[in-house]
Amino acid sequence: MKIFLDANILVSVLNKEYPLFTYTARIVSLADKKGFEVVTSPVCLAIAFYFAQKKHKGSAKKKLQLLRDYVGVVPATASCVEQALKNPKVHDLEDGIEYYSAIESKCDCIITEDKSDFYFSTISVMGSEDFFEKHVAGRG
Repeated sequence: MKIFLDANILVSVLNKEYPLFTYTARIVSLADKKGFEVVTSPVCLAIAFYFAQKKHKGSAKKKLQLLRDYVGVVPATASCVEQALKNPKVHDLEDGIEYYSAIESKCDCIITEDKSDFYFSTISVMGSEDFFEKHVAGRG
């Protein structure tokens, strides 16, 4: 299963934001498990860095590099931008670019804490706790 992590999931991990960190850190760790590929986009990494920098100042870049050691980066291409701009259902360009990055990279789902941002999605969109319960803890 190829999963795309939205910026807010990355921020949760970098800033150890509880209670989400309990789920988001374990989702990132799926990168080491057979059957899972965990990815994000350059846009999400930049957003996560911005918020980590506010909290961690000089260590934000190091924290992001540690996270990057686990999480793959898929392209945010010109095609992603064009599709987001042309889709009348997409009102937030950043979400549209992330979505089309996930689609073009053949992701199975997007994990975000702002599921409503991806109301136009044709692939599964789940919160971290729901994803964890269904695919990691096996309770779904």
